Amino acid sequence: MGRIDYLHDPEAPPANSVVPSVVAFLQNDAGEVLVIQRSDNGRWALPGGGHDVGESISDTVVREVWEETGIKAEVVDMSGIYTDPGHVMLYDDGEARQQFSICFRARPIGGDVRTSNETTQVRWVAPADLAELDIHPTMRLRIEHAMDRTRTAPYIG
Repeated sequence: MGRIDYLHDPEAPPANSVVPSVVAFLQNDAGEVLVIQRSDNGRWALPGGGHDVGESISDTVVREVWEETGIKAEVVDMSGIYTDPGHVMLYDDGEARQQFSICFRARPIGGDVRTSNETTQVRWVAPADLAELDIHPTMRLRIEHAMDRTRTAPYIG
């Protein structure tokens, strides 16, 4: 399934759904950030996905990181909540989803990097090298906020 992201674009379709979702910011001992290349739009992102009925939100983080990357994670804290109604994601099936994403900091506790049907590449990337990757502006914002350990409260916006 393909996906097109619209950000404050007057040509964006009106949203017809909202799905609570998570993304996970993980760094290894070398300070590298775990990123995925999404199979639906080819862009680089933090691993994550939709919250399922019957699981806690931290369970969603752990499940999505494992499914998309092969890395076992443990949630540390939350770095932000992102609900910009101007960010709409259009999917091939006609769903036009308004952004609702919670970003968590997590730490790797095991596993080995691998791809999935949702990822074409999975990498640990040095923070300085993130600028070279095609990352959507809203995902860059999540990464910047998660990397800023001086924040005393999570970003809410």
